[in-house]
Amino acid sequence: RLLGVDRVVIYNTSCGPELDLLFQSYSRTGFLEIVPWPIDLFLSPSWGWLYSLSGGDVHYFGQLATLNECVYRSMDRSRYVLLNDIDEIIMPYQHNNLMSLMNTLQQQHPKTGVFLIENHVFPKTVFEPSKRFHLPKWDEVPGFNILEHIYREDPDRTKYHPHKLIVQPRLVEQVSVHDVLKAFGTTYKVPPDVCRIIHVRGSLRGKLDAKELNEDTRLWDFHEKLIPNVDKALERAGLLRSEPAL
Repeated sequence: RLLGVDRVVIYNTSCGPELDLLFQSYSRTGFLEIVPWPIDLFLSPSWGWLYSLSGGDVHYFGQLATLNECVYRSMDRSRYVLLNDIDEIIMPYQHNNLMSLMNTLQQQHPKTGVFLIENHVFPKTVFEPSKRFHLPKWDEVPGFNILEHIYREDPDRTKYHPHKLIVQPRLVEQVSVHDVLKAFGTTYKVPPDVCRIIHVRGSLRGKLDAKELNEDTRLWDFHEKLIPNVDKALERAGLLRSEPAL
């Protein structure tokens, strides 16, 4: 929302009670659209992306179906659709928000309907040492605090390196997870110094310490609004007790 996103669509196969409280709270504000996706009641979905290991009747809980459904759902109401996972942030680095970024990219590449954004991993096991944004009030909240993870891996470019997508939905006919299969416009790989994915997760390159990683504090540019907004969202969902005023 701080980056200018107007709506988030989540395809919910299942979730725990805490996450459900948060979803319902955001849904009531109109910001979040929840699409029930109980595919396991009808098919045996794969639990992983590789069929030879996971089998199943349908790939990865029907991920390809949800991505394409979202594109078609958005054709008459959204100028751009971001196709990324819930733990990934498509972050502009030279613009204050995504709309400003896209206006610039569209002006530079007017025939482009698909913009590929490179994934960059911030290992969740490496913490910012000063603990500037370690917030004890969040300690009992499930998950982890992304503001504490500011060290970024260099992608291993000797291997396949995934991207996620920003698309103009009316110029797209069929999408996959990391690319578009059928489109009416051209495709452009956005340079990572312009925009990249911030993905706080387990490391892809093994146990690297902070000295072997790149310091990247872009998330901190939003902390003054992000922290109080997260507090309010957690309080609305009953996941954070409000502190009494003095």
